[in-house]
Amino acid sequence: MEESIRLNKYLSDAGVCSRRAADRAIEEGKVLVNGNVAEVGMRISTSDEVVFEGKPVSNASKEAVLIAYNKPAGIVCTAEKREKNNIIDHINYSQRIYPIGRLDKDSTGLILLTNQGDLVNKIMRAVNAHEKEYIVTVDKEITADFIKKMSAGVYLDELEVTTRKCVVEKLGKNKFRIILTQGLNRQIRRMCIALGYRVRTLHRVRIMNINLADLKEDTYRDVTEDELKELNKMLEGSKN
Repeated sequence: MEESIRLNKYLSDAGVCSRRAADRAIEEGKVLVNGNVAEVGMRISTSDEVVFEGKPVSNASKEAVLIAYNKPAGIVCTAEKREKNNIIDHINYSQRIYPIGRLDKDSTGLILLTNQGDLVNKIMRAVNAHEKEYIVTVDKEITADFIKKMSAGVYLDELEVTTRKCVVEKLGKNKFRIILTQGLNRQIRRMCIALGYRVRTLHRVRIMNINLADLKEDTYRDVTEDELKELNKMLEGSKN
Protein backbone atom coordinates (compact mmCIF):
# COMPACT_ATOMS: atom_id res chain seq x y z
CA MET A 1 0.00 0.00 0.00
CA GLU A 2 1.37 3.38 -1.04
CA GLU A 3 2.11 5.95 1.65
CA SER A 4 -0.07 9.05 1.45
CA ILE A 5 0.86 12.67 2.12
CA ARG A 6 -1.17 15.86 2.46
CA LEU A 7 -1.28 17.74 -0.83
CA ASN A 8 -0.14 21.02 0.70
CA LYS A 9 2.93 19.31 2.20
CA TYR A 10 3.64 17.61 -1.12
CA LEU A 11 3.65 20.98 -2.88
CA SER A 12 5.76 22.51 -0.13
CA ASP A 13 8.30 19.68 -0.22
CA ALA A 14 8.47 19.99 -4.01
CA GLY A 15 9.59 23.61 -3.65
CA VAL A 16 6.45 25.04 -5.25
CA CYS A 17 5.29 27.23 -2.37
CA SER A 18 4.64 27.22 1.37
CA ARG A 19 1.83 25.11 2.83
CA ARG A 20 -0.33 28.17 3.41
CA ALA A 21 0.19 29.34 -0.16
CA ALA A 22 -0.58 25.81 -1.36
CA ASP A 23 -3.89 25.84 0.52
CA ARG A 24 -4.77 29.18 -1.06
CA ALA A 25 -3.94 27.86 -4.53
CA ILE A 26 -6.03 24.73 -3.89
CA GLU A 27 -8.97 26.86 -2.73
CA GLU A 28 -8.68 28.92 -5.91
CA GLY A 29 -8.81 25.79 -8.08
CA LYS A 30 -5.23 26.14 -9.34
CA VAL A 31 -4.20 22.58 -8.41
CA LEU A 32 -5.22 19.38 -10.21
CA VAL A 33 -4.72 15.81 -9.02
CA ASN A 34 -5.07 13.19 -11.73
CA GLY A 35 -6.89 15.75 -13.86
CA ASN A 36 -9.43 16.71 -11.19
CA VAL A 37 -9.61 19.94 -9.21
CA ALA A 38 -7.99 19.31 -5.82
CA GLU A 39 -9.61 19.93 -2.44
CA VAL A 40 -8.05 21.49 0.66
CA GLY A 41 -6.89 18.84 3.12
CA MET A 42 -6.79 16.00 0.63
CA ARG A 43 -4.07 13.37 0.73
CA ILE A 44 -2.28 11.95 -2.30
CA SER A 45 0.13 9.12 -3.05
CA THR A 46 3.45 9.26 -4.90
CA SER A 47 1.83 7.79 -8.01
CA ASP A 48 -0.71 10.61 -8.33
CA GLU A 49 -0.18 13.25 -11.00
CA VAL A 50 -0.20 16.78 -9.61
CA VAL A 51 -0.42 19.95 -11.69
CA PHE A 52 0.09 23.40 -10.15
CA GLU A 53 -1.02 26.41 -12.19
CA GLY A 54 -0.79 24.37 -15.38
CA LYS A 55 2.64 22.87 -14.71
CA PRO A 56 3.33 19.28 -13.60
CA VAL A 57 4.90 18.97 -10.16
CA SER A 58 7.61 16.47 -9.32
CA ASN A 59 8.51 15.67 -5.73
CA ALA A 60 11.72 13.93 -6.69
CA SER A 61 14.70 14.67 -4.48
CA LYS A 62 16.25 18.05 -5.26
CA GLU A 63 19.21 20.08 -4.13
CA ALA A 64 18.31 22.19 -1.12
CA VAL A 65 18.47 25.93 -1.79
CA LEU A 66 18.60 28.76 0.75
CA ILE A 67 19.71 32.18 -0.42
CA ALA A 68 19.92 35.60 1.21
CA TYR A 69 18.79 38.52 -0.98
CA ASN A 70 19.10 42.27 -0.41
CA LYS A 71 15.73 43.47 -1.69
CA PRO A 72 15.47 46.96 -3.16
CA ALA A 73 12.33 49.06 -2.88
CA GLY A 74 9.68 48.33 -5.49
CA ILE A 75 10.04 44.54 -5.55
CA VAL A 76 7.01 42.57 -4.32
CA CYS A 77 7.73 39.55 -2.09
CA THR A 78 5.41 37.04 -3.69
CA ALA A 79 5.72 33.96 -5.86
CA GLU A 80 2.56 34.99 -7.73
CA LYS A 81 3.68 35.39 -11.32
CA ARG A 82 0.76 37.67 -12.18
CA GLU A 83 2.06 40.27 -9.70
CA LYS A 84 4.12 42.95 -11.43
CA ASN A 85 7.71 43.22 -10.14
CA ASN A 86 7.40 39.95 -8.20
CA ILE A 87 10.58 38.78 -6.52
CA ILE A 88 10.72 35.42 -8.32
CA ASP A 89 10.73 36.84 -11.84
CA HIS A 90 13.08 39.62 -10.73
CA ILE A 91 15.73 37.29 -9.31
CA ASN A 92 15.18 34.69 -12.07
CA TYR A 93 16.88 31.92 -10.11
CA SER A 94 17.71 28.68 -11.92
CA GLN A 95 15.48 26.56 -9.64
CA ARG A 96 11.95 27.05 -8.35
CA ILE A 97 12.20 28.94 -5.05
CA TYR A 98 9.93 31.18 -3.02
CA PRO A 99 10.37 33.81 -0.30
CA ILE A 100 10.28 33.06 3.41
CA GLY A 101 7.82 35.68 4.60
CA ARG A 102 7.60 39.17 3.21
CA LEU A 103 9.06 42.63 3.14
CA ASP A 104 6.49 45.13 1.93
CA LYS A 105 7.05 46.78 -1.42
CA ASP A 106 8.52 50.00 -0.01
CA SER A 107 10.85 48.25 2.46
CA THR A 108 14.38 47.06 1.72
CA GLY A 109 16.92 44.59 3.02
CA LEU A 110 17.25 40.94 3.89
CA ILE A 111 14.83 38.30 2.72
CA LEU A 112 15.50 34.58 2.49
CA LEU A 113 14.34 32.41 -0.39
CA THR A 114 14.27 28.62 -0.47
CA ASN A 115 12.79 25.48 -1.98
CA GLN A 116 12.37 23.82 1.44
CA GLY A 117 8.79 23.97 2.67
CA ASP A 118 9.41 22.83 6.25
CA LEU A 119 12.09 25.48 6.68
CA VAL A 120 9.60 28.17 5.67
CA ASN A 121 7.03 26.95 8.16
CA LYS A 122 9.49 26.73 11.06
CA ILE A 123 10.85 30.24 10.50
CA MET A 124 7.50 31.84 9.77
CA ARG A 125 5.25 30.49 12.51
CA ALA A 126 4.78 33.27 15.08
CA VAL A 127 4.69 30.81 17.99
CA ASN A 128 8.36 30.03 17.34
CA ALA A 129 9.28 33.68 18.08
CA HIS A 130 12.38 33.93 15.90
CA GLU A 131 14.15 37.30 15.80
CA LYS A 132 14.15 39.74 12.89
CA GLU A 133 16.10 43.01 13.12
CA TYR A 134 15.37 46.29 11.33
CA ILE A 135 16.86 49.78 11.01
CA VAL A 136 14.12 52.39 10.68
CA THR A 137 14.04 56.13 10.02
CA VAL A 138 10.97 58.22 10.85
CA ASP A 139 9.64 61.68 10.05
CA LYS A 140 10.46 63.42 13.33
CA GLU A 141 12.75 63.27 16.33
CA ILE A 142 12.60 60.10 18.39
CA THR A 143 11.81 60.63 22.07
CA ALA A 144 12.45 58.50 25.13
CA ASP A 145 8.69 58.05 25.43
CA PHE A 146 8.53 56.67 21.89
CA ILE A 147 11.28 54.12 22.65
CA LYS A 148 9.56 53.10 25.90
CA LYS A 149 6.16 52.60 24.26
CA MET A 150 7.52 50.76 21.21
CA SER A 151 9.47 48.41 23.50
CA ALA A 152 6.51 47.68 25.78
CA GLY A 153 4.09 46.79 22.96
CA VAL A 154 1.68 48.92 20.96
CA TYR A 155 -2.03 48.33 20.52
CA LEU A 156 -2.93 48.27 16.82
CA ASP A 157 -6.56 49.22 16.23
CA GLU A 158 -6.79 47.79 12.71
CA LEU A 159 -5.52 44.38 13.80
CA GLU A 160 -7.07 44.49 17.29
CA VAL A 161 -3.88 43.22 18.87
CA THR A 162 -1.08 44.48 21.12
CA THR A 163 2.37 43.77 19.75
CA ARG A 164 4.84 41.69 21.75
CA LYS A 165 7.48 43.37 23.87
CA CYS A 166 10.58 43.97 21.77
CA VAL A 167 14.05 45.52 21.80
CA VAL A 168 14.19 49.11 20.54
CA GLU A 169 17.33 51.29 20.49
CA LYS A 170 17.70 54.88 19.35
CA LEU A 171 20.52 55.24 16.80
CA GLY A 172 20.13 58.89 15.84
CA LYS A 173 17.74 61.83 15.84
CA ASN A 174 15.31 60.07 13.49
CA LYS A 175 16.72 56.54 13.40
CA PHE A 176 16.18 53.46 15.58
CA ARG A 177 16.87 49.74 15.66
CA ILE A 178 14.06 47.28 16.45
CA ILE A 179 14.16 43.51 16.97
CA LEU A 180 10.82 41.73 16.56
CA THR A 181 9.78 38.18 17.33
CA GLN A 182 6.52 38.36 15.38
CA GLY A 183 5.56 39.41 11.89
CA LEU A 184 2.20 41.14 11.79
CA ASN A 185 1.19 42.80 8.54
CA ARG A 186 3.15 46.09 8.18
CA GLN A 187 3.82 45.85 11.89
CA ILE A 188 6.54 48.45 12.34
CA ARG A 189 4.76 50.99 10.16
CA ARG A 190 1.51 50.44 12.09
CA MET A 191 3.31 50.73 15.45
CA CYS A 192 4.87 54.02 14.44
CA ILE A 193 1.58 55.45 13.16
CA ALA A 194 -0.11 54.51 16.44
CA LEU A 195 2.48 56.63 18.26
CA GLY A 196 2.20 59.60 15.88
CA TYR A 197 5.19 58.85 13.63
CA ARG A 198 5.57 57.95 9.95
CA VAL A 199 8.20 55.56 8.63
CA ARG A 200 10.48 57.05 6.00
CA THR A 201 12.75 54.05 5.43
CA LEU A 202 12.59 50.49 6.75
CA HIS A 203 15.56 48.20 6.20
CA ARG A 204 15.84 44.62 7.50
CA VAL A 205 19.39 43.63 8.44
CA ARG A 206 18.98 40.24 10.14
CA ILE A 207 16.77 37.15 10.27
CA MET A 208 17.73 34.93 13.21
CA ASN A 209 21.48 34.27 12.76
CA ILE A 210 21.67 35.37 9.12
CA ASN A 211 22.89 38.94 8.62
CA LEU A 212 22.69 41.19 5.59
CA ALA A 213 26.21 42.49 6.32
CA ASP A 214 27.80 43.98 3.18
CA LEU A 215 25.61 42.21 0.62
CA LYS A 216 24.96 44.76 -2.13
CA GLU A 217 21.43 45.85 -2.92
CA ASP A 218 19.63 43.70 -5.51
CA THR A 219 22.14 40.85 -5.18
CA TYR A 220 21.94 37.49 -3.42
CA ARG A 221 24.27 34.90 -1.95
CA ASP A 222 24.02 31.32 -0.76
CA VAL A 223 23.63 30.92 2.97
CA THR A 224 26.92 29.41 4.19
CA GLU A 225 27.30 25.95 5.67
CA ASP A 226 28.15 27.43 9.07
CA GLU A 227 25.08 29.70 8.95
CA LEU A 228 22.89 26.76 7.96
CA LYS A 229 24.22 24.59 10.79
CA GLU A 230 23.54 27.33 13.33
CA LEU A 231 20.11 28.02 11.80
CA ASN A 232 19.12 24.36 12.00
CA LYS A 233 20.27 24.25 15.62
CA MET A 234 18.14 27.30 16.42
CA LEU A 235 15.17 25.67 14.68
CA GLU A 236 15.37 22.46 16.71
CA GLY A 237 12.05 22.00 18.43
CA SER A 238 10.33 24.64 16.32
CA LYS A 239 6.81 23.81 15.21
CA ASN A 240 6.01 23.51 11.54
